[in-house]
Amino acid sequence: MPTSEFQLIDLYFSRLGAVRADVLLGVGDDCALLQVPVGKQLAVSIDTLVEGTHFFPGVDAESLGHKSLAVNLSDLAAMGAEPAWVTLALTLPRVDEVWIEAFCRGFAGLATRYQIQLVGGDTTRGPLSISVQMHGFVDPDKALRRDRAKAGDLVYVTGTLGDAGLALLTAQGGYNPGNQSVFLQQRLDRPEPRVAVAQALCGLATGAIDISDGLLSDLGHICDKSRVGAVLQQAAIPLSDPVTDYLRATGDWSIPLAAGDDYELCLIVPADRRQQLEAVAQTLDVPLSLIGEIEAGNGIRCLDDAGHPVAVAREGYDHFRKP
Repeated sequence: MPTSEFQLIDLYFSRLGAVRADVLLGVGDDCALLQVPVGKQLAVSIDTLVEGTHFFPGVDAESLGHKSLAVNLSDLAAMGAEPAWVTLALTLPRVDEVWIEAFCRGFAGLATRYQIQLVGGDTTRGPLSISVQMHGFVDPDKALRRDRAKAGDLVYVTGTLGDAGLALLTAQGGYNPGNQSVFLQQRLDRPEPRVAVAQALCGLATGAIDISDGLLSDLGHICDKSRVGAVLQQAAIPLSDPVTDYLRATGDWSIPLAAGDDYELCLIVPADRRQQLEAVAQTLDVPLSLIGEIEAGNGIRCLDDAGHPVAVAREGYDHFRKP
C-alpha cells in the first residue's frame, strides 16, 4: 500500500493515458513542459466534480473516472478543439487502492481512446472532489464560439436529450422506467463526449455549446453572447424511447428541454451550409437533428406541433441560486 502522496502518484498517475511527443516533461516535476503546435491556439477548460453535488456518494469509481474526463472533453468538443493534455487534482478522504485503481481505469480508458496524456496535478486529503483541467488545440479561424450566432442560422443538436435528467429523476425516486433504467443510468454515469462530431463539423458550424445544464439554458448562453433569440420546434427535439415513454405518461417537457448532464452538442450553422453539413452528418455515428433557428431579438421560443408556445423554464443548474 502507498505510504505517501508521492508513492501514490508514482503508482497510479505517473503514466496515465497516452504518451505524446509534444509532452516534453510530464508528471514528476514542479511544472509540465508542453509544446503547442505551430499555427494552433490553446483551448483550456476546467471542471470540478464534488461528491453529493455532482455525483451520488458511493457511485461506481470506474464510471466516475470516465465521467470526470468526459465532461471536460465535452467542453473542448464544444470549442471544436482537438484534445491533447490533462491535469487532475484529486481530493480523497482516505487512500483506498481498490477505488483509486477503478477510478484510474475509467479515466485512462477515455484518455487512451482520445490520445490524451496526464501531465500533472495534485492529490490531497479531504472530502471527495475531482478537478480536471483539459488542454487542446484549435485552428484560429475554426473555433466554435458562443458569440457568432446570427439571425437565420440553424440550430442542431447531437444525440438524444433528456436521458441523464430522467436517470436522475429515477434515482431520486420520482419515476420508474422499468427495464430501461440501465440505459438511462449509462447515459448519466458514462456520457460520450462528441469530439469526433465537432472535429468533422469544424468549418461548417460557427458556434457550439455542450448541453450540461439543459438545452434552453445552454442555448440561452449562445443567444445572450450573440445578442439574438431563437425559435425551437418541440417535435424536432430528438428523444430516446425511455424519454418518449416518460412524455406520454407525464407530458413533462422539462426533462428534454431543461434537464442537464446529457453532454450532447448544440451547434449553430449558417443556413447556406445546410446541405454540406447534412452530407457530413451522414458519415457520423451520432444522429444530428435540426431543431430550430436563430432569430432577431432575445429569448428562446419553443413551439408545439400547432405552433403554440410551450412554457418551460429556461433556468439550468446554478450552484449559487437561492432555493
